[in-house]
Amino acid sequence: MKRLTAISFLFLALAAVSVNAAEEEKGWISLTDGKSFDGWKINENDKAWSVEDGAFVAKGSRSHLFYVGDEKPFKNFILNLKVMTKNNSNGGVYFHTKFQDEGWPKNGFECQVNNSYNSDPRKTASVYSVKDVLEAPAGDDEYFDYTIEVKDKTAKLYINGKLVNEYTEPEGKEAGKDFTRVFDEGTFALQAHDPGSTVYYKDIRVKRLP
Repeated sequence: MKRLTAISFLFLALAAVSVNAAEEEKGWISLTDGKSFDGWKINENDKAWSVEDGAFVAKGSRSHLFYVGDEKPFKNFILNLKVMTKNNSNGGVYFHTKFQDEGWPKNGFECQVNNSYNSDPRKTASVYSVKDVLEAPAGDDEYFDYTIEVKDKTAKLYINGKLVNEYTEPEGKEAGKDFTRVFDEGTFALQAHDPGSTVYYKDIRVKRLP
């Protein structure tokens, strides 16, 4: 009887773990198929982008790859992806942005990708030029988990599960012209920064929040 009770308890425990895992996965949507640019739109320079081993590879003159697979804008969400940089490479992940034909995106915020790029002190997990990180939380030549959580007027940036940066918009800040950054809504974009930079982005998924 004791043995049966123990076995029953083990099955119940495993079932609870499975239910919890399923609940955690609930609501996540993959934004890539690992083999094409379906759902994404490139601006300026098509040659800056390729798909390799399931990843978007950014290498070339300035260009941005915008997610256009869902017309409903993203406001509150958790975005998760894996990123890898080569030595002396720069890239970025934008949120609350909008497609534009050329130039650095004027809308939204850039979450910096830079582990060893010499010409810019702003490192990975910086909310670019808004709240910067000056010491890289990841290294080159291996994938790291990049998680961006946005809720109302606050963004939290996690690297490999560790909270590295958090920014809350000051009260009373309003959208201005040019590069003024404010929380709003929009889509996501990935950055190809320059011909000398190589950055890989893969396993991109998002969960909308209330």
